Amino acid sequence: MMDFRFASERHPQGVKGAPAQTHERRLQVNVTRFAEATEYFPPNHHFMRCLRLQGHEAGPASDLWMGVSVIEPGGHTSLDASPLEKHYVVMDGSVTVITDGLEVTLHRFDSIRLAPNELRKLENRTPRLAAILLAMPLPRDNERSPDR
Repeated sequence: MMDFRFASERHPQGVKGAPAQTHERRLQVNVTRFAEATEYFPPNHHFMRCLRLQGHEAGPASDLWMGVSVIEPGGHTSLDASPLEKHYVVMDGSVTVITDGLEVTLHRFDSIRLAPNELRKLENRTPRLAAILLAMPLPRDNERSPDR
């Protein structure tokens, strides 16, 4: 069983090497409630509901954006690449990731990093919904992310 408590809860005396807690003024905070997240429609995503959590139209971000895709049984993407690196974390269910030369099934809390321009296809081969978190850098002015 994984222990999801914060380090300070597991070690009330403090964690060696942990930064001291400070009460700095927050410069900018953006909260997106999942139930209110903006849906977006990337090309070549079939039987999937894609929601923007941070960045782009979901709020300010300087370096990356995050979204969640809820994938129906049989849902999938096409085998495509984007010029930007991608990080996925399966939040619920199982998702099979296919690249040029690799096929791996990820389960809850498993993650994968895909390099820029790496072909990838996501598939939900199970009879239940799957949810996957996506984190990607924001495109520079001369790049366009197909997931935008």
